[in-house]
Amino acid sequence: MAETIQCDLAVIGGGPGGYTAAFRAADLGKTVVLIEEGERIGGVCLNVGCIPSKTLLHAAEIIAEARDAAAYGVKFPAPEIDLDTLRGKKDQVIGKLTGGLAGLAKARKVRILRGRGHFTSPNTIQVTPAGAPSEARQVRFENTIIAVGSAPVKLPFIPSDDPRIWDSTDALALPFIPGRLAVLGGGIIGLEMAQVYAALGSRVTIIEMLDQIIPPADADLVRPLAMKIAKEYKAVYTSTKLTGVDAATEVLSISLEGPKAPSSIEADALLVAVGRRPNGGLVGAESIGIRLDEKGFIPVNERLATEVPNIYAVGDAAGNPMLAHKAVHEGKIAAEVIAGMKSAFTPMGIPSVAYTDPEIAWVGYTEKEARAAGVDYEKGAFPWAAGGRALAAAQSHGITKALF
Repeated sequence: MAETIQCDLAVIGGGPGGYTAAFRAADLGKTVVLIEEGERIGGVCLNVGCIPSKTLLHAAEIIAEARDAAAYGVKFPAPEIDLDTLRGKKDQVIGKLTGGLAGLAKARKVRILRGRGHFTSPNTIQVTPAGAPSEARQVRFENTIIAVGSAPVKLPFIPSDDPRIWDSTDALALPFIPGRLAVLGGGIIGLEMAQVYAALGSRVTIIEMLDQIIPPADADLVRPLAMKIAKEYKAVYTSTKLTGVDAATEVLSISLEGPKAPSSIEADALLVAVGRRPNGGLVGAESIGIRLDEKGFIPVNERLATEVPNIYAVGDAAGNPMLAHKAVHEGKIAAEVIAGMKSAFTPMGIPSVAYTDPEIAWVGYTEKEARAAGVDYEKGAFPWAAGGRALAAAQSHGITKALF
């Protein structure tokens, strides 16, 4: 007979929202079970997202610094890239952080169950280890938090079984350095990965359906980055659709449709970075009365509660923006609500950052959001070209602005 585990709180998903909720609830005296499908807790962010990408971006920054140092009279030979060492460094960073989380869980007596969680009732979850359905266990809980995150969007008209066609997880694994890399999606993920591979030697082409890269940001903040990559990359095509990929030949033939784009381009690899979809529909939530909205998110109120009284949702599964720091804060709030505290998720602003070169960051209303909402505002802006520190560091192509 399958083991049945009793707890005050079951958390499905061990990413930033899930482990934060589990740790906070344990600190508040709850018995907690954390259900994680992967080998390590930490979720996408620590394992195949924020942390490995920042590690690789740091390597790209070192390469760029060495290249640009000649302007200061400091000259380096061309870099020699050892991909195995770079992968090893990335994995070392991931291992240290995920290992630290496992230690924090143990210290708080948070029990980690490996396997996929699936609701069998509003108070029961079945946890099935990968490849071992006979070892499934039942978890009975008073409350649960759904923190199952998101996954890369797959486009049905693009082959998904070709090793030259990547999602963000594939790209972070550094399978090889393509001579020509096409990136579908000019958002933060696509541009960060483009920066890594450009530094490693790929000739990069960006394909973005909307009229600017990083579409949520104001055009003046994006402009310094757009000007820089227009000079360094093979091409940047905005207002352009990818209409097909022929993977039957030695190189990928990519069909395009846009006012300034050619009808097709060739590439040695294609990174598809067109967004992420929430995983809330993978845990059987609808079978216990939790509806998903038209985008697949689980609707919650400001206390992160769903329509089922004892079930909460946080992070990517609970709505935009899909950001790790937002998930962390929501996880903390949900745990406090379950513990009886008067907590709520009422942010005045949630920061967004693109760790490109130059970096782009914003918080609160953008100008385009203020205009769309009919909010009157005034603007103060300072160009970095007038700043001594920026000029000294060869970073004069930026701008800082504040809206009032």
